[in-house]
Amino acid sequence: MNEGGSMKYKRVLLKLSGEAISGEDHFGIKPETVTELAKEIKDVASLGVQIAIVIGGGNIFRGLSDSAKDMDRSTADYMGMLATVINSLALQDALEHQGTPTRVMTAFPMQSIGEPYIRRRALRHLEKGRIVIFAGGTGNPYFSTDTAASLRAMEIHTDVILKGTKVDGVYDSDPVKNPKAVKFDKLSYLEVLKHGLKVMDATSISMCMDNNMPVVVFDLFNKGNLKKVAQGEKIGTMVS
Repeated sequence: MNEGGSMKYKRVLLKLSGEAISGEDHFGIKPETVTELAKEIKDVASLGVQIAIVIGGGNIFRGLSDSAKDMDRSTADYMGMLATVINSLALQDALEHQGTPTRVMTAFPMQSIGEPYIRRRALRHLEKGRIVIFAGGTGNPYFSTDTAASLRAMEIHTDVILKGTKVDGVYDSDPVKNPKAVKFDKLSYLEVLKHGLKVMDATSISMCMDNNMPVVVFDLFNKGNLKKVAQGEKIGTMVS
């Protein structure tokens, strides 16, 4: 950890899956889980770190899921994007209940519930200490929320992408199915792409590689981990 508990990163993009707020049910939104997550985010924000968030929608609807298999891909993806807006509003509500000012910015116009994404406005919010949640993915079908996270991270010049997951890093195989799976402490972008490791999808990893954006994959559900990562503790897996 940095001396005095100072932050290693000044501005971060936190990438969450929809399952991060669904609890053990893996579906829908569990208020207690959202509240706990909001407290962890508030702890980091209170230390002066500027935080932007991209959250997936898989707990409600996923464009590539079995339930979407007979649908037109674009239609299914738009439904998935709308699911991310629902999750973003839930997280905004939980953060503001913690006294943390938060803005939801949507990739497509939804004036009644969020601001349209404007890069300079997003930067202004962050500079004023507000948390910004980017909803609606990239606003285009065929792109994942991982790609949206990479895109927004480049646009607002974050120091790192923090990918919160249910495992404590990247392994060479599924640690749930294979007890002998080996965890990586550090990986290059090319190693991730070459071996098809499930960090983020290939489009988003390629974008990070082209723009030299580091990604830290860590266990979000271990209390206090988010703050440790922001302070530069070596937990999870660093992709750079």
